[in-house]
Amino acid sequence: MRSIALVSVLTVSTLLSIPFWEAHANPPIPAFYADVIKMKPEGKLGQVIKQEKIDTSIKGTQAWKIAYISSDVAGRKTISTGMIVAPVGPAAKEGRPILAWAHGTTGTAQNCGPSQVINPAAPLNQYFLVGGNSWTDYGIPNLEEFIKEGYVVVATDYQGLGGGGKHQYAVAGTNGRDLINSARAAISMKDTGASKRTIFYGWSQGGGATIAAASLGAYLNQNGSVADDLQVLGFVAMAPDDAAVMLPNANKDQATADKALNGLIKLFSDNVFNFSHFAMTIWGTQAAYPNLKLTDLFTDQGAKVVDQVLSNKCMHVVSDTFNYAYGTEFKTLLRDKPNNTIAWIKALIDGSVPPVKPIAPVVIYWGTKDTAVPPIMHELYQKQMCAMGANIERIQLPGQQTHFSTPGVSAPMYLQWVKDRIADKPLANACPKS
Repeated sequence: MRSIALVSVLTVSTLLSIPFWEAHANPPIPAFYADVIKMKPEGKLGQVIKQEKIDTSIKGTQAWKIAYISSDVAGRKTISTGMIVAPVGPAAKEGRPILAWAHGTTGTAQNCGPSQVINPAAPLNQYFLVGGNSWTDYGIPNLEEFIKEGYVVVATDYQGLGGGGKHQYAVAGTNGRDLINSARAAISMKDTGASKRTIFYGWSQGGGATIAAASLGAYLNQNGSVADDLQVLGFVAMAPDDAAVMLPNANKDQATADKALNGLIKLFSDNVFNFSHFAMTIWGTQAAYPNLKLTDLFTDQGAKVVDQVLSNKCMHVVSDTFNYAYGTEFKTLLRDKPNNTIAWIKALIDGSVPPVKPIAPVVIYWGTKDTAVPPIMHELYQKQMCAMGANIERIQLPGQQTHFSTPGVSAPMYLQWVKDRIADKPLANACPKS
């Protein structure tokens, strides 16, 4: 027994002495996405370059996986994947309205796109909730209700989550463009019967994408896509993030930039789960701005570990990995003093929600117990945009709702809001009077 125990101890000791970033492997993805990754991002914005009909358990619907052309915050063409669900049968002459969904955080690896799970054309299914049945969040909130109303629903995966390239996580300017181009893609597929009347909605990371899309009027109105002149009716954002609004004038000098970046690090380093979001944000921002380096913020070993983990794992597995490997010492992955802080702050601002008046009304739903996206973010966003003459409403959900209960609790509330916008009902300005 002693010899067996000794061998076990020696084996474990040997394994622990091997740097765990050395064994690098790409995550497995289904054939559809493996084929897409080999393709070049060439074509018009919104152009569907690959599609595949898929099964859905929702009666009276047809669904497809798609890959389409998009572009990032720097104007570089990309490929995004996603999914379209539409009613079966011919549409009315005026066509079907579009609901374009932007999902919350699922991760940064190529296999983290929600359309890759089994039976993805389903109502929203959340990992943290008792009814969750998967290792990730997937599905589309209010899907059955929207289909019954005769709408087409399209759900982007975002670039980098099955279409190749490095996912620009939490770069709202990129994620918002992917959202806009998903609607264009749905219109271009004649089998959907989609019109150009569009509402965008999203949660968490997707909430940030949604409010970013609301301020991308020039991008929405440019010509040369597969579906120009979208008729945007409104935006529904659940617990949206907005980094830029938290960093006013943060890049004006070195001291201010240092203080701002250190403040963000402290805010999101209170636990390993929030630290995982922060690490993904830095990783995604560096993907969008190649002049930056992960070693500006992480130690040399920390940068290797972060890149290894985020290239291969999805959100909740990322958090578990950091927790297993480091426990309460996860902050040892960070440099004591960040470098190149002005450039990082400029990138975080540039990639966030543009300070431009939204092109249509925005409604925000939030809970008082949200610790993943501080509500101060969208409170400041509302003040900023209302000052520009926008119509921004914030609705506090009843009870003590967390970040993860927000989609389910708000669903019946914005269902009516969506119906009213599609029916062209008047909407009073909901900005605070003061």
